[in-house]
Amino acid sequence: MFLDQYCTELENSQFSFTRQQSSDFAKNIANDFNPLHDVDTKKFCVPGDLLFAKVLSSEGLYPNMRVTFSGMVSDGVALSITDAEKGDKVICDQNEKEYLRVEHSGEQSNDADLITKLVKAYVAFSGKNFPHVLVPLMKEKNVMINVARPLVIYETMSVHLETVDLQNPVIEASQSYLEVNGKRGNVTLGFIFKDGGKVVGEGKKTMVLANLREYDQSTIDSLVDEYNRRRMEYAA
Repeated sequence: MFLDQYCTELENSQFSFTRQQSSDFAKNIANDFNPLHDVDTKKFCVPGDLLFAKVLSSEGLYPNMRVTFSGMVSDGVALSITDAEKGDKVICDQNEKEYLRVEHSGEQSNDADLITKLVKAYVAFSGKNFPHVLVPLMKEKNVMINVARPLVIYETMSVHLETVDLQNPVIEASQSYLEVNGKRGNVTLGFIFKDGGKVVGEGKKTMVLANLREYDQSTIDSLVDEYNRRRMEYAA
């Protein structure tokens, strides 16, 4: 599967991610240039979408899934996928620290080609969150993240498909909104699944924005310019 190049398989069904693998996945698959996924950054973490992709590739696709992100994974950490209560799939380390949990129901599909298409479609959509979606939401609410120490935390992602018998799934954005409570913001990003031009499912992703402050257009413009500079520099 295409994910093999972005994951290192270890003994006893364990696996890990190097900084290079994580950075390549973020930039080449998700078009995500968050500095947290740079090889040489001090505060490095494995992309949450890479963890989700690993669970799908290993455990299969279900029509109903709810993913909870509960921890940031560093490079070289030995991980495993275990079955928890009610059959939940959990990514945890050797100390049983949990990083991701998937609740699921419905008929399972292990179609590797379908899972690859769906993963690529989802992470490509997810990688567009900044600046395409988050910046307009922040401007609308007159708040912004602390650009010196940006803190955007994945919380949950849910998927509801009418069927897992799909051919070429694509994902389109639907309703998204930001709720502000003091210096904290809760973002919900909605999306729909289409196959052959027909809507076959929906989903949503929630994130937390911490340390919010008053919106300043010039500061946001500088942040977006730097983000785009990094993206164009990498492409070149």
